[in-house]
Amino acid sequence: MKAQKVILVTLASAAVGAALGILFAPHKGSNTRKKISQKGNDYLEEFEEKFNEFVDNATSKFESMKGEATKTAKNKIIEVEEVVDEVLEKAIK
Repeated sequence: MKAQKVILVTLASAAVGAALGILFAPHKGSNTRKKISQKGNDYLEEFEEKFNEFVDNATSKFESMKGEATKTAKNKIIEVEEVVDEVLEKAIK
């Protein structure tokens, strides 16, 4: 019960603070909305850049690992074929 009161008081305080901030804002509402919209667009563009960078890095690492795995698999196949050849040669003798 005590934690619920703390959360309720915190939310109420935040709402009152936001309302007072809007009431006493130094700019007109239209200017404030434009600034908020522009900041949102800026954050979205930054997020897109970071996300694309992450995808590019992940793709690059995946391709590198894929190449290494393919190379290792081919080497192991060659080793197995050599062992099979040796076994067959010994079996024939």
